[in-house]
Amino acid sequence: MTDWIGEAFTSDAGWDHLETLVDIGNRMAGSEGERRGAEATRDALAAVGARDAHLKAFDVRGWTRGDAGIEAGDTARECIALPRSPAGAATGELVDVGYGLPEDFEQDLEGKVVMAASNVPDWYDRFLHRREKYYHAVEAGAAAFVFRNHVEGCLAPTGSVGTEDDPIGAIPAVGVSKEVGSRLARRLEGEDVTVEVDADAHDATSPNVHADLGPDTDEAVLLTSHVDAHDIAEGAGDNGAGTALVVEVAKALAAREDELDTRVHCLVYGAEEVGLCGSHHDADERDHDDIKAIVNNDGVVRGRTLKFYTHGFDELDDAAQSVADRFDHPVTTSPKLGPHSDHWPYVQWGVPGYHVMSETEGEGRGWGHTRADTLDKLEPRNLREQAVLVAELVVHLADDDVEISHRNPEDIAAQLKDEDLAESMKIIGDWPY
Repeated sequence: MTDWIGEAFTSDAGWDHLETLVDIGNRMAGSEGERRGAEATRDALAAVGARDAHLKAFDVRGWTRGDAGIEAGDTARECIALPRSPAGAATGELVDVGYGLPEDFEQDLEGKVVMAASNVPDWYDRFLHRREKYYHAVEAGAAAFVFRNHVEGCLAPTGSVGTEDDPIGAIPAVGVSKEVGSRLARRLEGEDVTVEVDADAHDATSPNVHADLGPDTDEAVLLTSHVDAHDIAEGAGDNGAGTALVVEVAKALAAREDELDTRVHCLVYGAEEVGLCGSHHDADERDHDDIKAIVNNDGVVRGRTLKFYTHGFDELDDAAQSVADRFDHPVTTSPKLGPHSDHWPYVQWGVPGYHVMSETEGEGRGWGHTRADTLDKLEPRNLREQAVLVAELVVHLADDDVEISHRNPEDIAAQLKDEDLAESMKIIGDWPY
């Protein structure tokens, strides 16, 4: 009855797949590398026992990085373009708005080059997404946007701009390391600087990976992750690890198919990093009433303890705690809403869904979205332990005796307002109600 646990603790299926993904190199949305990663994931799911493993392509706005720079007089500062920044150059007075809180933009920024940090202060009550800071700068009339990392190590951060309606952003945007940002603020604030971005926007396609386990029921538990990654690094933690976990969990579930009362649909998305494009595409096509729950793995393995964002679904919180108690293994849960990963295109309409990640030291993304997101930061032990917990959770959710109520979208919208997320979603074009 517990043989599957021993197999999971000695399996190399997930870790081997993680190595395959990071060795591909560039897995940017719409790229050849993303397609290769999706094909490898399809094959890995089939190899561990999932049936009908296949790809389904959808259209996406591709973006290819060129050079970028920040210049003042004869001085150039190192930076990288933020994905979906428009190509072009803009010159203006450099203004450091600090953390980039909404009130930090309540000043004259017309025609200025605005620099904002990637973190928020300890006392602030919510996370501010990069795109929120970018579009506050756009609304204030800024000429360009500079995103300054808060993590030491000369690591310029990446991360997309743009909206669903306008995939390419409105003003040039670049990322700079903490060290470069500090030097800019010390030496050039109030001086004219030029931000220049070379990039190519083009039509492309991106793949979603599909496979099934368990009985052929209309209702399904979705086991998800995303395969794309930013082009500047291996994308090991974000989100090769999530996709590797899906493969390892699928292997464990294949050994337990007779315990599944509900179909488990493995769904590995493309183009998450540029606006959740793959999950939006699937959510638009799928009957939400046939989704029992979503277990979305994005940010797992980076630490040993799993954290489950349960989005106000009490039954999901109970399920995660029940599994943790069963294995005497610590987990943490949060009822808060998190609108920035692939569960969200479904959860926003009341579909029960987790965002599964791992607790890490420090704040923000850490190594994520930098060139330091590499395989050496991760441990096989964490992958295997977390695969055991997530596999048990999926079996629990698939049980006919476990009922999970959908929520009214109006209640989701009200919770977003209560958690002070509504205005930020409106400014970045993500408010769907």
